[in-house]
Amino acid sequence: MSEPVGSGVPRVFVVDDHGMVRAGVRAELGDSVTVVGEAADADAAIAGIRATVPDVVLLDVHLPGGGGRAVLETLRAELPAVRYLALSVSDAAEDVIAVIRAGARGYVTKTISGPDLRAAVQRVADGDVVFSPRLAGFVLDAFSATAAPSPTEDPAVDPGLDLLSAREREVMQLLARGYTYREIGSRLFISVKTVESHASNVLRKLQLSNRNELTRWAATNRLL
Repeated sequence: MSEPVGSGVPRVFVVDDHGMVRAGVRAELGDSVTVVGEAADADAAIAGIRATVPDVVLLDVHLPGGGGRAVLETLRAELPAVRYLALSVSDAAEDVIAVIRAGARGYVTKTISGPDLRAAVQRVADGDVVFSPRLAGFVLDAFSATAAPSPTEDPAVDPGLDLLSAREREVMQLLARGYTYREIGSRLFISVKTVESHASNVLRKLQLSNRNELTRWAATNRLL
């Protein structure tokens, strides 16, 4: 019987069609996670994820048997508690948008460092969303295009925005674009602890629960 999703150390399933990549990912993750299985194609991934019900699936985009999108579309409704983080060599906008629309909670490229990959897996396991900073723009553009009002409508901005200080707005925008606390602190010349405090205030004032909701809120209100 599998452990409950979200308990303790994240339980991770690795999907990639290259054995050396899977081995490298496992080595980089180390003991920060429990790897419960791996697969090299979409069909094996679907079967393995059903059998193990992991917290997080590290999912390659281009796979034999329909790709990562096929895995997401097959299992998203069946196993709603399982979260997916795309890990791919591709940084093409169409790949990013396709898997996010299919249900992935984030997208990072294989140039990511080991520590950042471990942090990304933990954040996704905790219910956050994670994007390599450059890729976040693709997703935000896609949400903005979907949510944009017609020319005859006056775009409404959430009144909660008026509750944010100038610094909190800066932090809000960088959070919504997928930057880590460390990256935000570096860009704004403030400490990580200060970033965490601002982030907490932003979510509280906007009555949002996590970064995923913040990204959608910012895109809907055309703030990015």
